[in-house]
Amino acid sequence: MKIENNKINEIIDILSKFLHGKELPLRLALITFFSKGHLLIEDLPGLGKTTLAIGIAKILGLEFGRIQCTSDLLPTDITGLSIYNKNLEKFEFHPGPIFNNIVLVDEVNRATPKTQSALLEAMGEKQVTLEGETYKLPKPFFVIATQNPVEQFGTFPLPESQMDRFMMKISIGYPSRKAEKEILKGGSRREELYSLEPVMDIDEVLKIQEDINRVYLSDKVIDYIIDIAESTRKNEFFSTGLSIRGTLAIAKTAKTNAYFHGRDFVIPEDIKELAPYTIPHRVLIKEDYENIDKQELIKSVLEKIPVPA
Repeated sequence: MKIENNKINEIIDILSKFLHGKELPLRLALITFFSKGHLLIEDLPGLGKTTLAIGIAKILGLEFGRIQCTSDLLPTDITGLSIYNKNLEKFEFHPGPIFNNIVLVDEVNRATPKTQSALLEAMGEKQVTLEGETYKLPKPFFVIATQNPVEQFGTFPLPESQMDRFMMKISIGYPSRKAEKEILKGGSRREELYSLEPVMDIDEVLKIQEDINRVYLSDKVIDYIIDIAESTRKNEFFSTGLSIRGTLAIAKTAKTNAYFHGRDFVIPEDIKELAPYTIPHRVLIKEDYENIDKQELIKSVLEKIPVPA
């Protein structure tokens, strides 16, 4: 299979102009999207999360929706609801904002558990069931959820089942001094972002996703992924190790990473490069070791596992 990733590089180059010094979070977001997964961004407000979501939607020519989570947000505010039409004498379904290709769910941990659960079926099954009727979500479908790591008043922590549904968890972080200087010089470019011309259309996006599915994953690399998973499951510091969904996420993102690097086969470095974003949010540390940094634990686990030649 011949890899043509020129447009991927073009997308990164264009959007990097709106996300100064944030090429890595942008790349990770695109890897998650093309892996058919969902992204959780844990970060402070005002660091570019909305810019990232809108930019990806515009550059790929996709429909964008936004959900601002609050404690009084209802599940139907996400999924939509059926309203009675007097003229037709029947109920008509009015889709909610979840029926977009790219959906930004802002401050997801401010929504109640009942409302958070409305996202579970949508994220996992790519469909919504309401009043006995099932409605398919558009393809492609990508959720970018954000949560604030500092201000915990009035929040409802995401349950393990929901955390595991995010293929990656990342943060954008503060820009460098140089990048912030460029931002202050240029001012807000949000209006310019909305007028971006798409680099791809939906058909091209779906084709790339299918091409990524065909990237070769050798038995040795598969065994390496299983070794990583088993190490987290047997590790004395973890109460919960990687799930099957976790190992699938590692495999899928490794394929996309290989594709982005212009290869039609996965190497162990594809997995190790993304491990800090695909693994930590899926494992739980035992109470006795909660003061130990989870990232460092994952790093030490990986260092002990032999890398296949």
